[in-house]
Amino acid sequence: MKQSIKKSSGSSGILSVVAPLREKKIILYSFLLMLFFTSCEKVIDLDLNDAEKKYVVEAVITDQPGTAKVLVTQTKSFDEDNNFAGISGATVVITESGGGAFPLSETSAGVYEAPGLIAITGKTYALTVNVAGKTFTASCTVPQKINLDTIYVTNEFLFTDFRKITNVEYKDPAGRGNNYRFIQYVNKLKEDQVLIQNDDYTDGRNINSKLFFFADDTDNSKIDSGDTVRVDMLCIDQVIFKYWFSLDRSSTGGSGQATPSNPVTNMQGGALGYFSAHTLQTKEMIVP
Repeated sequence: MKQSIKKSSGSSGILSVVAPLREKKIILYSFLLMLFFTSCEKVIDLDLNDAEKKYVVEAVITDQPGTAKVLVTQTKSFDEDNNFAGISGATVVITESGGGAFPLSETSAGVYEAPGLIAITGKTYALTVNVAGKTFTASCTVPQKINLDTIYVTNEFLFTDFRKITNVEYKDPAGRGNNYRFIQYVNKLKEDQVLIQNDDYTDGRNINSKLFFFADDTDNSKIDSGDTVRVDMLCIDQVIFKYWFSLDRSSTGGSGQATPSNPVTNMQGGALGYFSAHTLQTKEMIVP
């Protein structure tokens, strides 16, 4: 059987034969390259157990009595469990600008408290922790207290079904620089979701903010009718907003970040963690 090739005065007749041959060569080369790269795999052993252990300091004081608390723990190796024992024997002191120094007493292993220390708006507080020959310091200023007006629950369609979501309402004052953190409890169980907001785009407005979180169907924190919902509203310093923002976005490796990393912190001296001096308000409701 003969095959005819019609050739015009230009080069299109030649291209009609050469192009398929060129495509076949490209496919062949691509196949060979794929074989080459898949055959050059190398197993790399990562040593995840020998990283230097670091102290972790989580320090909080608020404008409410009995809330001044500092937790001192230490990181663990990759293959160890997630039970972090408190570090005893530390010396912990919080100093108020223009005021005195408040030593904290160890009430249990790694837990240091000063029940009588109440943070005052506008004051700057300095934290000093001495443990095992190491010194860690941090400072934080208590911001203006913004009133939490109300909380309520609405039904929101999320992905495939309706979920009950807590709403918070408050009035952001004029002047940018206000930062907020919300902590939600459902039937006394604390949500792990980082819920923060600032007024970069909402300065001076009446704010209605939905506390979205993504509990699955088996999660006890999913909100149902009859549940008790509690919301803590914290007015936080800018440096603490950066800590929670970077923790949410970077340390988990989520939100498009290529590599997990430690969050931005106001702790100095090599410790992980943070020192937050903030205001605190709480509202609670029974979900209808």
